[in-house]
Amino acid sequence: MRTIEDLDVAGKRVFVRADLNVPLDGDRITDDGRIRASLPTINALRGRGARVVVGAHLGRPKGKPDPAFSLRPVAARLGELLGAEVRFAEDTAGESALAASRALADGEVALVENLRFEPGETSKDDTERGGFADRLAALAELYVGDGFGAVHRRHASVFDLPQRLPHAAGGLVFTEVDVLRRLTESPERPYAVVLGGSKVSDKLGVIDNLLNTADRILVGGGMTYTFLAAKGHEVGSSLLERDQIDTVNEYLRRADERGVEFVLPVDVVAAEKFAADAVHDVVGAEEIPADRMGLDIGPASAELFAAKLADARTVFWNGPMGVFEMEPYAGGTRAVAQALLDSDAFTVVGGGDSAAAVRALGFDENAFGHISTGGGASLEYLEGKTLPGIAALED
Repeated sequence: MRTIEDLDVAGKRVFVRADLNVPLDGDRITDDGRIRASLPTINALRGRGARVVVGAHLGRPKGKPDPAFSLRPVAARLGELLGAEVRFAEDTAGESALAASRALADGEVALVENLRFEPGETSKDDTERGGFADRLAALAELYVGDGFGAVHRRHASVFDLPQRLPHAAGGLVFTEVDVLRRLTESPERPYAVVLGGSKVSDKLGVIDNLLNTADRILVGGGMTYTFLAAKGHEVGSSLLERDQIDTVNEYLRRADERGVEFVLPVDVVAAEKFAADAVHDVVGAEEIPADRMGLDIGPASAELFAAKLADARTVFWNGPMGVFEMEPYAGGTRAVAQALLDSDAFTVVGGGDSAAAVRALGFDENAFGHISTGGGASLEYLEGKTLPGIAALED
């Protein structure tokens, strides 16, 4: 892939496809990590005299304007972090966006409205998607792909637009791909993977591929209970994907055959209901009461997981160990994060809820080897899939 250093950007309008899909509470941004991750590329372009037009999505507004998903609060926060005004266009590729892009001077920045306000952005019809890409291409002379969290989507601003303009990868995308290649092509061993989150079905492809590359796979989060059920244990009212039990058993069989160690929790925090103030106790993973739900791995499991990570040389972590947003169920996620910090491994936090948990629980992001901005994109890369946004930048 070409990088921004390979582009002559001085005095030119550069469309930067960023990932600014931040969580909002009304108009308040609750985690600006993705905005901060976009700053190095934007500032590098500004410093070389580019006129930067930023495009991004927020949420899933279903192809039409929705004030709840406006990027206006993001424009304000981006301006604060840049220490410079960010012009905000009221549309994505209409009169306001064209006026904003044409009014830019060297080193200035504009942000267009949510790309997903246009049906052409996410359309499965090549013609409709291409038409929207043509309109976006009118905003700039060059394209920089820096929204790693969206590169697994065949969307107009990710896949079609770079085919219409001279293009390069931004620093964020280049770094993400470099890290993921390190995980898939030459991981230093032992290579341990920690998988959490809600559902086994979200991780099927990556588990399948990791059986060929990982030395250990540690399972926590909501997906724990499908694994426990597959081993014949009672899981009470815990999250359970009963239709995945056969698949899980097959993974366990293949792991045993290939010498890949699967590590499951030995205890869990089981609560009467899904609430922070619910009555809860630590119980053995094989002894979950029928009227309780597991909402975190227990302290013995946290110690076990830390021990299994202690001698690792490479660790990839995707998915929290429990409902970390509620303090009674944050202990497992906190313990895994600390175990990564305590190890001498190259540690990669695989985006999504894992990255949010690291920030929410007060850990220093810079202490980890790499924190990805794209959970879904990271997982699909580790599955061995071709990511449309990366393929478009490589031609």
